[in-house]
Amino acid sequence: MFKKDHPITLVLIILGIAILFFGTVMAVVLSFSHRTPSLSFGDKIGVIPIQGVIKNPDTITEQLIAFRNDRHIKAIILKINSPGGGVGPSQEIYSETRRTAKTKKVIASLGSLAASGAFYIASAADKIIANPGTLTGSIGVLMEFIRVEELLNKIGIEMQVIKSGEFKDLGSPNRKMTAREKKMLMSLIDDIRNQFVTAVAQGRNMPREKVLEIADGRIFSGRQAKALGLVDSLGNFQDAVNLAKRMSGIKGEARLVYPEKKKRSFLWDLLFKDLLDSLINRIESHYALFEYRWNGKLSVAD
Repeated sequence: MFKKDHPITLVLIILGIAILFFGTVMAVVLSFSHRTPSLSFGDKIGVIPIQGVIKNPDTITEQLIAFRNDRHIKAIILKINSPGGGVGPSQEIYSETRRTAKTKKVIASLGSLAASGAFYIASAADKIIANPGTLTGSIGVLMEFIRVEELLNKIGIEMQVIKSGEFKDLGSPNRKMTAREKKMLMSLIDDIRNQFVTAVAQGRNMPREKVLEIADGRIFSGRQAKALGLVDSLGNFQDAVNLAKRMSGIKGEARLVYPEKKKRSFLWDLLFKDLLDSLINRIESHYALFEYRWNGKLSVAD
């Protein structure tokens, strides 16, 4: 029994038990809400969302492999809504998609936006479906630099760099880029752009020369893309589901299976993870990287 002269201790214990109980309940709820049932039979279609800027390919490639090895998954839909992203990550997902398409039908369903690296990935699918107003294309490479030279001069800060070679501080924000540096980077960009063109030509079974004609970074509506051969048909996600059923020989209904989401069992993850990811993204955006990414912005809601 607690003595009457220790009410604070009693309150703290009760509060601790309440917090522990609440945390346990939340963990259980989140666990069940993020769980994909696996003990069911019948034909299934795997759906892999590709959302936002493409940076880390691991989750998507792992899911492609998992769906590819699941005998109950008869077809796979890549549900894409992305401006593209890093060159390497886009190429990794493209390669795994091409490998998967050898054993199972893969359909790319384009949402509001599927530009640059996102279209790079889509071109590896067996078929591409887009809405008439989908923004897609943007075949090309982007590299951005930040310059703070004038700002440093205004506040009286001078940078001294000692380097082992002429190009070691290439892209430094503290000075203008030389003509030789621009020429070297342009050569690199041309090579990476040609890789993009080759990938689209192979994936879409188009003549390389035809892809080159439109590989200047321009974007297209879904309807324009269809006329150019970049998209197979116009329609929404349900149309992609129906196409996946036809192509894989599914009769009747098919269950859509989404990737199992990672559990968030800790309060820190629940409250702060998204904020932390946003801050990291802002920091990373200050580093110059080659990207298959459309740099525009949609003026309508996704």
